Amino acid sequence: MTGRSRAPQAVQGFVKRLLDIVGSLVGLIVTSPAIAAIALAVKLDSPGPAFFAQTRVGLNRRRFTLFKFRTMRTDGDESLHKEYMSELVRGDAGSRLNKEGDVVYLLDDPRVTSVGAFLRRTSLDELPNLVNVLRGEMSLVGPRPPIPYEVEMYDRRSLGRLAVKPGLTGLAQVRGRGSLTFKEIVELDLEYIESRSLLLDLRILLETIPSVLGRRGV
Repeated sequence: MTGRSRAPQAVQGFVKRLLDIVGSLVGLIVTSPAIAAIALAVKLDSPGPAFFAQTRVGLNRRRFTLFKFRTMRTDGDESLHKEYMSELVRGDAGSRLNKEGDVVYLLDDPRVTSVGAFLRRTSLDELPNLVNVLRGEMSLVGPRPPIPYEVEMYDRRSLGRLAVKPGLTGLAQVRGRGSLTFKEIVELDLEYIESRSLLLDLRILLETIPSVLGRRGV
């Protein structure tokens, strides 16, 4: 019985990885003109590299290097984000209204550049994550990968987010993005992990498009 139960999971894992490879390859090819244009815009907007590499935590707490477009000045102080994450995880983070009138729990970070603000609103800063998906460090769908100092603040339940590969998009991203508290994000990520399937992945991918275009919770 154990062998029969493991077989479908193995098949699903194989198909999911195959879809990740095909999806990330197609995504990188299709968006290559946009990637080149964004890289140029980032370079012209502020001094520094177009791309940003940062250590993140993935499946089973393994660390990897995440690739994104740079959205902040290179001389920024990271302590501001550490303090914000500490408040967010504790549930003490203050909320504010965005331009669309939505309540969001996002840091109004003064380090963000003009182009960077646009990239964050549209999630275009995460396009280079496709490289991480292709390398097998991430999946197209899954919880977003946290920064190591964020994981140090997690309780046992929050650590459950690391039971699967992190994703380019996920249930929390289509249900509210920055409008969610950390506790709500954790619960949605755990809901995804508990009920994950290829059909659910497809649904989340399809819902990501209107979520990003509608700029909900950003």
